[in-house]
Amino acid sequence: MPFIELETSLPAERLPADLPAKLCSEAATILGKPVERVNVTVRSGLQMVVGGSAAPCAQLNVASIGVVGSAEQNKGHSSRFFDFLTRQLALSPDRILIRFYPLEPWQIGKNGTVMTFL
Repeated sequence: MPFIELETSLPAERLPADLPAKLCSEAATILGKPVERVNVTVRSGLQMVVGGSAAPCAQLNVASIGVVGSAEQNKGHSSRFFDFLTRQLALSPDRILIRFYPLEPWQIGKNGTVMTFL
């Protein structure tokens, strides 16, 4: 059950209207998870500074069970997410950061229990 959060200083009108749906589909493909399990949040127009500069930028947070726990996994994921984000946001790679968070099934609640028991 991946949780994908994109934060950007770009105003909403500069983002593709279907960005959340595209990001959901792309994340499912990259992480090898069913699209029905991917959760996406997009926040735009934020006041952000990356590397000391307030130039347009973005941060992507990727949290998931079992697929973001190693450097090798994340290296591959990073490359594919960067390809997607640079195309969709028209930002250079140096203006994008990605953070990966491995999750355990007991850390995600759903339907009155946790994923461990589903």
